[in-house]
Amino acid sequence: MLVIAHLSDTHIDDHPRSAERTARVMDYLNALPRPVDAILITGDIADHGEVTEYETAAKLFDSPSPVMVCPGNHDVRAAYRKGLLGDDSGGTGPINARYDVAGAVFLLADSSIPGQDDGRLDAETLNWLGGELDSLAPGTPAFIAFHHPPIALHHPVVDPIRLLPAEPLAELVAAHPQAVAVLTGHFHTAAASTFAGRPLRIAPGVVSTLRMPWEGEGRLATQEQPPGVAFHVYDDTGLLTTHYRVVV
Repeated sequence: MLVIAHLSDTHIDDHPRSAERTARVMDYLNALPRPVDAILITGDIADHGEVTEYETAAKLFDSPSPVMVCPGNHDVRAAYRKGLLGDDSGGTGPINARYDVAGAVFLLADSSIPGQDDGRLDAETLNWLGGELDSLAPGTPAFIAFHHPPIALHHPVVDPIRLLPAEPLAELVAAHPQAVAVLTGHFHTAAASTFAGRPLRIAPGVVSTLRMPWEGEGRLATQEQPPGVAFHVYDDTGLLTTHYRVVV
């Protein structure tokens, strides 16, 4: 049985609130009696894309469990590389990474478009994903993770800045039975659906929670609700179950 803790949208800035909420979640995860197999953080690590924000995030993400991170639309690639990865190259290309965890593979793709809020998987990233999936031994479960959800989630503000086009990814997922789930963030609220016939799971936001249209008028996102985390459990039968928790 594989257990992955999934959080997203920490939006670290110079205000202590974002750091406090992130620390609250990480302290909760690090104190679990049964450690999770890994912690997945799906983007918008920093709020303004400053190197100092990523340096703060790197300290906050410290854990005895493996930590897997990918960028979101608020992230800036060169600063992300420097402050979070210790890479001074100044590279601005997509940040894609593979993690092997307890017999499973996590493919973290960069869905950000520099300078824009919407998401896209460019040709380089799609080719990388396809190559990694092709390389897997039969029966190896692969989780594809990135920031922008690839479907509409029924919110008039966030849906237009989802992952578009989604069809190339859907074709890739459908062609590879090893791809067992898609995991994203960006939505600032817990959600579950399907994509290309596979489970799609969206992590709740750490920094804030999105207000859905049927919850009435008010600010786009509320900071009154506590931060949340998703626990994805993948069992020996190939069943994926997700539990959502708030961290008070």
